[in-house]
Amino acid sequence: MNIRMPDMVSMYLEGAGRFDSLRHEDAKIKLNLENSRLHVRLVADTTPVRFIRLRWNFTSAEMPSEPVRITGDCWERGYGNLEWRGIVARRCMPWVCAASTGSDMALDDTGRITYCYGVRVRSGAMCFWQYDDTGVTLWLDVRCGGAGVKLGGRELNAAEVVMAEYKNIKAFDAMHAFYRTLCSDVLLPSKPVYGFNNWYYAYGNSSHSDIIRDTRWLSDLCRGINNRPFMVIDDGWQPNKTDWPWDRGNERFPDMKALADEIKALDVHPGLWVRYLANRQQKMPGVPEEAKMMRDHQFLDPSHPFVRDHVIDVTRRIVDWGYQLIKHDFSTFDMFGVWGLYRQDMLAEDGWHFYDQSRTSAEIIVDFYRVIREAAGEDTLILGCDVIGFLAAGLVHLNRTGYDTSGREWEGTRSAGVNTLAFHMTQEGTLYGADADCAPFTSKVPQKMALKWLDILAKSGTALFVSPEPGALDTEGQDALRAALARGSEQRDVLKPLDWMENTCPRVYDLNGTRVTYDWLEPQGVDSFRP
Repeated sequence: MNIRMPDMVSMYLEGAGRFDSLRHEDAKIKLNLENSRLHVRLVADTTPVRFIRLRWNFTSAEMPSEPVRITGDCWERGYGNLEWRGIVARRCMPWVCAASTGSDMALDDTGRITYCYGVRVRSGAMCFWQYDDTGVTLWLDVRCGGAGVKLGGRELNAAEVVMAEYKNIKAFDAMHAFYRTLCSDVLLPSKPVYGFNNWYYAYGNSSHSDIIRDTRWLSDLCRGINNRPFMVIDDGWQPNKTDWPWDRGNERFPDMKALADEIKALDVHPGLWVRYLANRQQKMPGVPEEAKMMRDHQFLDPSHPFVRDHVIDVTRRIVDWGYQLIKHDFSTFDMFGVWGLYRQDMLAEDGWHFYDQSRTSAEIIVDFYRVIREAAGEDTLILGCDVIGFLAAGLVHLNRTGYDTSGREWEGTRSAGVNTLAFHMTQEGTLYGADADCAPFTSKVPQKMALKWLDILAKSGTALFVSPEPGALDTEGQDALRAALARGSEQRDVLKPLDWMENTCPRVYDLNGTRVTYDWLEPQGVDSFRP
């Protein structure tokens, strides 16, 4: 299907239900086809608007002529649940939807078609698609939190809708090309990003001396590599775990600026983790009541000027300390109180709103990301974690596109990491630099399996972060780690999953034109049921 005007348009108003028209009272939907995009705009004065629904019914020419598999994206990250499926009419697919004939395992792609439907990044609405055997539906959630937005007479750019057909190529290549059309200002690091993150062996239990020990090891492993690695300090450096304050370290991290200086003296770039919106102990001084999330006072409302200033102050302090990468985490959960895994249709429950009711949730989130980006300056990399990728594109250099891997069990890495990498490599270089999460090495994870994950990450062309516990790697493992870091410092490989349409944990890949196989299961099979 090529982009055209929808066959049906509906708007949903606060307390008034659904209206199948472009206008009701003072609320008006404007639709314009410009530059092969459908621009959806909304104007309203006092009427609170909740949703817009657009429906396209397939014509006989648009109807797929053979069976298709369907895939979509996720709100903020995958949880091992990204997949191609048959037609499930009630399935909600955030941001994009694709329907493809055939299989990427086929050697000959002649006659294959992939139909793609999506919205441009940083839309003014939270958008999701539904695909059935007679057409496609796009929902635009224009609420402010869980209540209708009060636009006050202004015009909202709700979404720019894009549709495309790709013929005679694999579905992976089609989706990679389609993502390029959805973001024209992708923000990427000037050099490949790789290095250590201590989370998956320390889990917050580390210190200044531990970080320096790991940094020395990392620097030695990367001896002779011009593109220097990063040492990312994850949660556990601040006085309260996963919580404010962010103006100092705890007793194990007495001087955060001195730590950054020591890391740089070892020829490694320092990075730091932060959770901007957490005020779980509610001890942050001077916080106005209206600057706390209405939904839960343990978190800060990013639409309030006080919180905006707080985010700027924290960001500038981290940069002034000398950290060259900021990994900011948890913001989607802190705003909505839920992981995207459990809300495919809409993140926000009814009954609450952000402080600024004149802006949609999407607008507030984009502004939050923009504030961080601008406060960090041009020389600091931004790594989003638990951010909404389609709203962060162009405002983060890197995005953790999946749920956590694990240093405690192999199954966590297999189910979440492999799925994330395979399905979100289409976003590498098109929306941001993709990060499928770390390769952990601990005594609890079989080295043989962990090395496979390290190997595919190093050959994926995406960001490579490793979380190695000191002493967990034997000589073979250390040699493999050194080689992987060298390869990750260049990221010249091109990797594509081939059996991803049949397998949520793909094992067959095209690596630089050669077919390779990874066996992700141990002899006993999947280790997820433990009676």
